Amino acid sequence: MNIKQKIKMLAVSRGMTLKKLAKKLSETSAQEYSYNSLLGKLNRETLSLKEAEFIAEILNYKLEFLDLNK
Repeated sequence: MNIKQKIKMLAVSRGMTLKKLAKKLSETSAQEYSYNSLLGKLNRETLSLKEAEFIAEILNYKLEFLDLNK
C-alpha cells in the first residue's frame, strides 16, 4: 500500500475527503494546500514528515517509530 492509498483510507475512516483534508491542512499549517497540490504530493510520494504529522493530527492519529530490533 502506498502513501496515497493509506492516507485516503485513513481519511475515509474519519468521514473526510481529500478535498476536506487539504482545507484542514491549510488551516493547521502555515502553507496553503489545495486538493490538487495535496493529490500531487501523494501521487509523487513527496509528502514531508511534517506534512504527514499534520495529516495524522487532523485525522486524530499519531505517527511513531517502532524499534523492530526488540
